This record gives sequence, structure tokens and C-alpha cells, in this order.
Amino acid sequence: MAKRSRQKCRSGCPVSVSLDLLGDRWSLLIIRDLMVRGYRSFHEFESAGEGIATNILADRLHKLGAAGILATEPVAGDGRGVHYRLTPKGIALAPVLLELLIWAAHHEHTAAPCSFIARIERSRETILAETYRRWKERDPTPLIPSFESRAKSQERKGAR
Repeated sequence: MAKRSRQKCRSGCPVSVSLDLLGDRWSLLIIRDLMVRGYRSFHEFESAGEGIATNILADRLHKLGAAGILATEPVAGDGRGVHYRLTPKGIALAPVLLELLIWAAHHEHTAAPCSFIARIERSRETILAETYRRWKERDPTPLIPSFESRAKSQERKGAR
């Protein structure tokens, strides 16, 4: 059994506790970027294309760090810079994010190609193993491509 974070929870329900920690608009996107896009710096998160304000980004990074989901490491050769990295607790969210990706692609309009979703559905275990390997070896190579936003997708369709 894991120790409880200091955050006050609405109830003892595991779903409620999870939502108290990860249920805001940005936390899972930051975790996604760390986990499968190889992002490590504040600037990379800020430039991800999701439109997060710098004050919100700083707050969420702090919140995720305080919850033990991510940690900071100094950047070699830069006394002020830090890189963010998922902790074992953070990388344990990999199956959750994979299933959210598949669920959304099946039930909502997304920019993820159907062939991509079908491939990851067939190879869940392989994708998770590769995610864990990249985390363990500190390999920042993106695992899942960036999908264009719905707005950009609609703009392209309207331009035809």
C-alpha cells in the first residue's frame, strides 16, 4: 500500500483520489509529454502546442513533483537549468495513458490515425515494454507522434 500524499482528498475512493491528483486539464498532458514525447525541459512543455500558460505549467510541474510523480535533475553544464523526469510512481501511469489514448480514439474525434490506434491496440504489451525501457535508459526519443490539434485538422479540411 502506497503512502498518502499530503493533499486533502474528497473521499477515500481510489478514482476520487486519482482525480484529486491528476484530474486538472494539464497534468496528464505533462505526464504524456514526459513519457512518450521525450520532453524534459520547461521550454519543451511550453512549446508543445497545447497552449498552457507559463504560470499554470510551473504550478503543475510543482504539484506533480510534490506528489512524487516527477523529479528534477540538474542540466549538465547549466547551473540554473533542470530537466524533469518521471519517477517510478509516474512511469507506473503508462498503462493508464495508453488506455486513455485508445478509449478517446474510439469514442471521440481525435487526430490519431485509425491505423495507428489499431496497431497500438494489438501491441499494448510491446508498447508498454518500450515505454518502460526508454524511461529506464533515459532515452528521450519520442515513442508516439504528436497529433495535430482538432483546430488545425478542421482548418485543413476547410481549406480543401
